[in-house]
Amino acid sequence: MENLILPVIVVFAVIVLLGSFFTVKQQTAALVERFGKFTSMRHAGLQLKIPVIDRVAGRINLKVQQLDVIVETKTKDDVFVRLKISVQFQVIYDKVYDAFYRLQNPHDQITSYVFDVVRAEVPKMKLDDVFERKDDVAIAVKRELNDAMSGYGYDIIKTLVTDIDPDVQVKNAMNRINASEREKVAAEYEAEAERIKIVAKARAEAESKRLQGQGIADQRREIARGLEESVDVLNNVGINSQEASALIVVTQHYDTLQSIGEATQSNLILLPNSPQAGSDMLNNMIASFTASAQIGEQMKKQNHKKETTVKAKAKARNDREGENEGGYE
Repeated sequence: MENLILPVIVVFAVIVLLGSFFTVKQQTAALVERFGKFTSMRHAGLQLKIPVIDRVAGRINLKVQQLDVIVETKTKDDVFVRLKISVQFQVIYDKVYDAFYRLQNPHDQITSYVFDVVRAEVPKMKLDDVFERKDDVAIAVKRELNDAMSGYGYDIIKTLVTDIDPDVQVKNAMNRINASEREKVAAEYEAEAERIKIVAKARAEAESKRLQGQGIADQRREIARGLEESVDVLNNVGINSQEASALIVVTQHYDTLQSIGEATQSNLILLPNSPQAGSDMLNNMIASFTASAQIGEQMKKQNHKKETTVKAKAKARNDREGENEGGYE
């Protein structure tokens, strides 16, 4: 009998010893009850309690926790949208008792307040305002949660609107609007670029025409100066102006034929086709210039003769008038 009592005592002693100690992790609080009544709160480390009489009623996390809540509501312009609200909260160190005993399920409580605030704030805004003023929604949620949860031992550290997801059709419409706006801007830039090209081309063409006209004018001026010098040289050797002009025309004619003959892949049409006709045409042209020269010389002689006759008559008239004046004296 004594042999059985000793093992029982040893086992009981081990159970009592093991039941007297417990450990609490870092950033955790343990609540100890005695016969169902709260007696103390224990923090990190090795802790002692009365076995059988005391028990650990529960442990509560003192770390910063995050709860993500998905809320579906509609905006002022009747667009349904889903918002993801991330709530970061923590148990207040001095209010562990309230956090453990006063609130059965803190996650459900926080979720309910988030739904209430979001569905009160978002319907006041249009969809575009929800994107622009999401921080206002987050601030409103944090303010409401702090007022409600501080009495239960919870501190709301931060609330974030991490996602705004409108209906698929609304997103497609917004994408089409954005694409249309970008296409409109692109078309305006393309039109402006085309206008600049047209203006630049017109300016370049105008400048080209101006320079081309200036070149032609300079060319003709130099040709005229050359012809004038040629006529002066021929006049100095006894060839009158008409003959000099005819000679210059004939020279230019042959120079033209020579230039055409030097060019490759060139076509020339001479009318009339027979060489005799061409020669006759050239001879006729020279004869025309010669006849013009002769007519000009004859006209000069006639004009000179008329001038001589007029001068003689004027002299005779003056002589008569002089004699009459002498007789009167």
